[in-house]
Order: sequence, then structure tokens, then C-alpha cells
Amino acid sequence: MIKAGIVGATGYTGLELVRLLAHHPEVSLEVLVSQSQSGKRLEELYPYLRGKVSHSLQELDTAHLAPCDVVFFATNLGVAMQTVPELLKAEVRCIDLSADFRLKDPNVWGSYYGMPHACPEILGDAIYGLPEINRSRIAEADLVANPGCYPTAIILGFLPLLEQGWIDPDFLVADAKSGLSGAGRQATSSALFCEANDNFKAYAASGHRHWPEIHQALTQIAKRNVDLTFVPHVVPMNRGIHATLYAELTADTDTLQTLYEERYREEPFVEVLPIGSHPETRQVRGSNHCHIAVHRPHGGQKVVVLSVIDNLVKGAAGQAVQNMNIMFNLEERLGLDAIGLFP
Repeated sequence: MIKAGIVGATGYTGLELVRLLAHHPEVSLEVLVSQSQSGKRLEELYPYLRGKVSHSLQELDTAHLAPCDVVFFATNLGVAMQTVPELLKAEVRCIDLSADFRLKDPNVWGSYYGMPHACPEILGDAIYGLPEINRSRIAEADLVANPGCYPTAIILGFLPLLEQGWIDPDFLVADAKSGLSGAGRQATSSALFCEANDNFKAYAASGHRHWPEIHQALTQIAKRNVDLTFVPHVVPMNRGIHATLYAELTADTDTLQTLYEERYREEPFVEVLPIGSHPETRQVRGSNHCHIAVHRPHGGQKVVVLSVIDNLVKGAAGQAVQNMNIMFNLEERLGLDAIGLFP
């Protein structure tokens, strides 16, 4: 059995990890860390876990985590980078769901996250945990930087077109919407029911923290710099990411559907929907799947790609478990076969 620890077990993403790993046939949950709730029993705080997970929550202490085979960090910015180096020395493999290890350039990281990076010397060792592009490298990794939710939906949407060079890298637009859980559990006025319900808004239009992560990945895929405009929005729903992606075709082709179907044919968690489809966030709620549809409006030179995921599963905890399965040479779908929730 794989002995696992979770740091940040009481946040939305941490609780999703608990839910997925509690019934994973090859995992034993050993240590659950919560700085804000240490000493309390998880099932007392969250009765839906009663009889499933009876652990007492602990403070963050590397000595408690060192016996684990893998530790997940579902934490706020800056926590993982303070702890991961010591765990790596103890030969504990780490999967970070925060943004601490996603960017390769520590100067870019510092400019977007407002603090110096604590261990820039290991940024180059972290493998970006999007299995659809880095599966073989993830299998050998000791440190995986789990992608963000917006980046997952956007990168998977653009990936086939950029790989084949069928779109202009100097004109990429990502218009993405997220449910409220994407902002975490912090008590902010913008997340209050009366503020968020019956409302729809854009934010961070002049520059979102996920932009450099998306730009870095798309640049690597295209093998040249890309010009990306990314505008996020928040919508009054609990879960879900819907990314509408726009690009200019450079190839005169009527085989867009075939391109996507062939690229993702062997991918267990990416489903290309039939021609004319419009994927919805409710179709993937609670699942580790990404649904994609590709359109060519009016037969012109613009391509529109629709990409949806559950931000807490394929956009966070589910993808982390998928990465763990790859790292420990398990069947990739293990523990992730749940069908999406409806309604």
C-alpha cells in the first residue's frame, strides 16, 4: 500500500483528495495536516466522512510526514516550498497542488506571486503534472507540480492545434469561467451568497496569476513564444471550469474533429464530443474528465474550442491522484472511475 499524507486536508481541494484517496484500493491515508484545525477529528468537522476517515488532524511537521511514500500539498501559496525540500531529502515523493513549483523562472514567479521563492534551486526538478503532455516524465518524478484548474482546461483545449501548427501562436484568446470553489474557502465578501448569487463578472483582466503558467506550457508545446490573452470570470456555481478558446487557423482543413479525436483517443480522461456539441460543466461534475468540442464558425478561419472540467477534480485533486498513479506505476484510472454527478 502507498502511504499518503495530505497537507491542507480541510480546504476544498484537500477534502476532495480525502474523498478520492479514502476509497483508493492501493492507498493508506496516514497523516492529515491542518494548521487551523489541528487536534480535531476530521469526521467531527465533516460528518459526511464519518466511518470512512477517522484521523485526527495534525500540525505541519516533517517528522510526521517523513514515513509517507507521497505527500500532497493542498495548501496556500508558499507553504509547500518551505517543506518540500526536507521531504525530498527523506525520499518522500511530493505532489504540490499550489502554484509553488509550476513556473521555471523564479523571477517570473516572484513578480506574479509577490514574494521570493524559498527554493529556486529545485524549480527545474519539478515536473509539470499534466499527464497528457508529460506522462513519461511524471512516472520518474520525485516532485510534481500539479497544474492549476484554468490552465488544465485551456492547455488541453489548445494542445492538438498547437502541436500540429494549425493555428497562429500570435493570436490566442482564452475566455474562462470558474465556479466559486476555485477561490478556496477564504471568507471574502465577494464569495458571500448575496454578493455572488445572480451575478456574473470578469476579474484580473489585466493579468491573472495563472497567465504565466498557461503561457509557459503553450510556449513549450508550440516551440516558440505565444501571444495569449486570458480573461477569467466567476459564475455563481460551486464547481466547474468552462473555457472558450479562440484562435486563427493557419491550415485550410476540414479535419479538426479528426485531429482532436486522434490526439486524445488513448487518453483516459479527455473526451472529444461529437461534432456540433456544446459541453457543459454539469457533465463533468465530480469526475476527473475533461470534455472538449471543436467548432469552425461559418466555415471560416477562426476556430473555437470548448473545454470543461470540474475544477476540484481534473483541475486539482483528481489530477493529483492521476499523477500519483503514474508515479507509482499503477493503472492510471485507479480510484478515479467515478461517473460524474447529475443533476
